[in-house]
Amino acid sequence: MAGMRKQRQANAGFLATVKELVVLLLIVFIIRTFGFGLYQVPTGSMETTMLVGERFFADKFTILYNKPQHGEIISFNDPLFKYSSNYFRRLFEEYVYGPMNWTKRVIGMPGDTIKGVVENGKPVVYRNGQKLDEPYLNKYPLLAIWVEDPEKLHEWALHEALTYMRYQEGAQEEVEKIASRLLCSKIDFRSYDPHAPYNQQPFYRVSEKRVIHVIPQDCAEQGVTVTPDGRLLKEPGVAITVSDFPKVQRGASYWNGTDEFYVELGDNEYWLMGDNRRGSHDCRVFGPVPQRLIHGKIIFRIWSLDSSSKSWLDSWWIIDLIKHPIDFWSRLRWSRFFQRVH
Repeated sequence: MAGMRKQRQANAGFLATVKELVVLLLIVFIIRTFGFGLYQVPTGSMETTMLVGERFFADKFTILYNKPQHGEIISFNDPLFKYSSNYFRRLFEEYVYGPMNWTKRVIGMPGDTIKGVVENGKPVVYRNGQKLDEPYLNKYPLLAIWVEDPEKLHEWALHEALTYMRYQEGAQEEVEKIASRLLCSKIDFRSYDPHAPYNQQPFYRVSEKRVIHVIPQDCAEQGVTVTPDGRLLKEPGVAITVSDFPKVQRGASYWNGTDEFYVELGDNEYWLMGDNRRGSHDCRVFGPVPQRLIHGKIIFRIWSLDSSSKSWLDSWWIIDLIKHPIDFWSRLRWSRFFQRVH
């Protein structure tokens, strides 16, 4: 009898622990969903306001009753994500795990008319007929770099191309062409101060070995400046007038990925753009964003780490610290810790 009583007590204790854990997880879920969120910047679309590798605090509560306003930086679900038609699965995708979180600045709100034009070769945005003053825009050029060691990247591209050609008919020249196209996915453009040496860059640590001087023809891009020493730069304030994206027409509204667009925002629609206009995938490409996808206002930078690896595993700072216990500390941008973001 004593043994059975102990067993019942043990079972009751286990069930109580499980219940407490479930309640705790539920509380955490509610707070993270409707209270606040922590975000890590994965791309350079908001440079130099936000840099890759930085962690931010987002207010998810006030946005429930106070709509995003002009100029605010907000977080929202990937507008191109294909949600499930199943109601319960869609809820899971929206609130638990599904689309990536994107971050952009509010340029247009419901009812606004937003127009992008090119004046004297420079992109300009008008809101309801008024030209916008945008002091937050990135004022630095973007330098082309390889995301990894270029020699290893070339070996990887050739290996992938040869593997593909095993099942295709073609000459050796085709292998080089395929490898060249693959290398295009390994090119990144990062904000760069031309007045500072590589080892004293204010935003990202730049390795001279990774700076691109010769770019594959398949990667050619509009508006890229070649410096006297052969480096590739995207200069700020240069209009994007050619795009690979198709033009979308909706009534009088249109957009096609360039700086020339016109949109009349309907109810619950927002026009969002990145501060790094030369390197931002935003509403110029995918059009207005419905309010239901917006879930937070970015208000505070917690800390900043130059974590530019493309690996999802390296995005976890603890993994980065374990893999690079010494180098990790040298990549912390201490001057960008604990700052309110505007």
